[in-house]
Amino acid sequence: MNWANRLTVARLYLTLAFVAVLNSPQWGWSATTALALFLVAGVTDYLDGEVARRFGMQSDFGRLMDPLVDKIMMAAVFICLVELHKIPAWVVIAIISREFLITGLRLLAAAKGKVLPAERLGKHKTAWQMVTAIFFLALLAAPEIAPGLRQESWWVPLNHFGGNALLACALVLTLYSGFGYLWKHRALIEAR
Repeated sequence: MNWANRLTVARLYLTLAFVAVLNSPQWGWSATTALALFLVAGVTDYLDGEVARRFGMQSDFGRLMDPLVDKIMMAAVFICLVELHKIPAWVVIAIISREFLITGLRLLAAAKGKVLPAERLGKHKTAWQMVTAIFFLALLAAPEIAPGLRQESWWVPLNHFGGNALLACALVLTLYSGFGYLWKHRALIEAR
């Protein structure tokens, strides 16, 4: 297994650790540690692609597992945020549904001997999703770092309006990129 693929596998393990830590509220620094794990996982997402391209380590394993682990990571963080009552479930259902549809389309293409590469808009979508997740994780971690923060007058509007604005951007971009990708490759769906 090459280094790019090892980074992908490491991201999967980091995601599992992130979920375990974030769901351990009895530990006083769970949100802060979960945020750190998510940030490290996000860095491995960048690094595995960079290492694969720069050192010629592209592989079938990487082409399959890298986007799959990305989807697992993002689904995990958003599901955890629903459980913590930070974001509405319907938003997460819409985001995860888009990911399943695009993965299904790619599997359909692969069955027909075609490879559907990721597009720039999809990469922007992932970036917005990560920024949104980091924002909400930072909001969870901030009171652990500065316990008096919950009482600050500016904290509630930042939490409410900032989070809703980021979530709306991530959702719109997720749906727009998904519909665009499906439309662009509709011939695969229409073919019998």
